[in-house]
Amino acid sequence: MGWPSENVGKKSVARNEQLIRQHKILQILERSRFGRTLDEIRTALIEELGLSSLHVRSVRRDLDALQAAGLDIRSQQIRRGRVWKLGPQIKQVHRISASATELIALSLGRDLLYPLAGTPFWEGIESFWNKMREELPEAVWKHYERYRRALHVHGMPNKTYERQHGMLKTLHRAVVEHRVVGILYEPVAGPKRKRLIEPYAVVFYQGSLYIVAADHQLALDAADRIRHWKLDRFLKADGLDKWFVVPDDFDLNKHLNQSVGIFSSDGRPKRFRLRLTVQAATWVREDPWHPEQTLRQQDDGSYLLTVTAAHEMEILPRVLALGVNAELLSPASARKQLSQMLTEMRSQYES
Repeated sequence: MGWPSENVGKKSVARNEQLIRQHKILQILERSRFGRTLDEIRTALIEELGLSSLHVRSVRRDLDALQAAGLDIRSQQIRRGRVWKLGPQIKQVHRISASATELIALSLGRDLLYPLAGTPFWEGIESFWNKMREELPEAVWKHYERYRRALHVHGMPNKTYERQHGMLKTLHRAVVEHRVVGILYEPVAGPKRKRLIEPYAVVFYQGSLYIVAADHQLALDAADRIRHWKLDRFLKADGLDKWFVVPDDFDLNKHLNQSVGIFSSDGRPKRFRLRLTVQAATWVREDPWHPEQTLRQQDDGSYLLTVTAAHEMEILPRVLALGVNAELLSPASARKQLSQMLTEMRSQYES
């Protein structure tokens, strides 16, 4: 498919690509009991990293660099040629041990990540879980299973990302390599559209995956250039031979903390003030909307909640859920929008 063209300089990618290749080489050798030839490693790298080409000399230089770093990688001449494989020192270093308590914590995390089934992240935790199963003594597992029956994870979305598996691999690789991606995106309301994005991070929020990415077709100083794209709405994602540079002042945690939820900010988050009853204040204290919210009791016994959010729709549904136990005080534009929603809802139900 044809994506809009724009020249973006390749900056600081050579070192990233080398580190990515070396990490992948270790993974390839970990899976191989009898070792791999240079050509076999090269073929696996091209396939798993989505490379268009790779010279065998680059593979050899990567192996030399890993050996120079002290990793126990050995070569051996066999019938099918010279192969490289991991030595016993690496295997001893990676030997797994865990207590029943650590297994319980890991299994709870595994349950929480179930919506990621069908993605490389889920494959990673499953692979690690299976290694634990093979390495640990049976007595440890029996102790774990006895206590695990008392702990359950409930309320996670009944969904998986198997359909988006390939796209997620492309996007994750683009985050690491700072590569521009051409996407076909289908918003909730509106037609499908082609966009060029600069992926900064993959975010897992309430059982769904979002791509924090800059819109490549907007000016560098655009206030709403950084957006949050829900992976469920991706129809296609292609890594392009274009690269971008993440701004030096971009802080992912700071950026995400501008929002109560996952709505993207246009750079001007708003402060919302609500009057809550004692009952509503208890709920908001038990399940905070935002780590930096403030909740102060007033002279009349009610509570004043102050919270920052990027978008009205991060706040309005929560106010509606609290019913008569909450009143939105400001900003005036959000209060007016809520009033209009309530008027339309009342008319809908009366008719």
